[in-house]
Amino acid sequence: MRTETQAPSTYVLAAHPDWQHSKVNLPLKQVALDIPSVRLCDLYQTYPDYAIDVASEQAKVASAQLVVLLHPVQWYSMPALLKLWVDEVLTHGWAYGTGASALQGKDLWLVASTGGPEASYHPEGYNRYFFDAFLPPYEQTAALCGMRFLPPMVLHGAHTVPQAEIDLHIATFAERLRSYPNWPELEDLGIGCSCEVPRADRPNASVPLPGDQ
Repeated sequence: MRTETQAPSTYVLAAHPDWQHSKVNLPLKQVALDIPSVRLCDLYQTYPDYAIDVASEQAKVASAQLVVLLHPVQWYSMPALLKLWVDEVLTHGWAYGTGASALQGKDLWLVASTGGPEASYHPEGYNRYFFDAFLPPYEQTAALCGMRFLPPMVLHGAHTVPQAEIDLHIATFAERLRSYPNWPELEDLGIGCSCEVPRADRPNASVPLPGDQ
């Protein structure tokens, strides 16, 4: 059992606006809760009024080495409350910008599910693009904060995928959380890139700006 003096190495942000209809993300959330090295925040349960405690969230992220975004893909992006979390928590001067180093060297891992099958993410499918085409916002968020973006873990066709495939996905997720950072492929990923934001691009330094105005 984790004690108060043992800082968790992984922080999982679980975002699903309708857990009772979740076939994939709910069991992923449940197995994460059973792993001692993991601290998990159920965003929609913790902040039902969308009033995010920024200081608390920044402290949790700062104490972790691995930050996991666990969510279903909605309109080719993350659920609204998770996007708000990114906007409000990853502030200029703390997460990115001149002198910001709170997230430098940490890892960001996307664990997502899609309703459409993998074949739908194809130039000839109804989603028109390979799934990788929707990843740049995640990748650039990591880069801007000096984090390393790890290869995403994605389960396609969540509505129709066989239960055996879901079970394997859950088991793999649990194993990855337990074994982090001892993943063989991490040695080949380097340390990630860092993007310096010029002071002139953020003239109102006293006002944290999560994005372009």
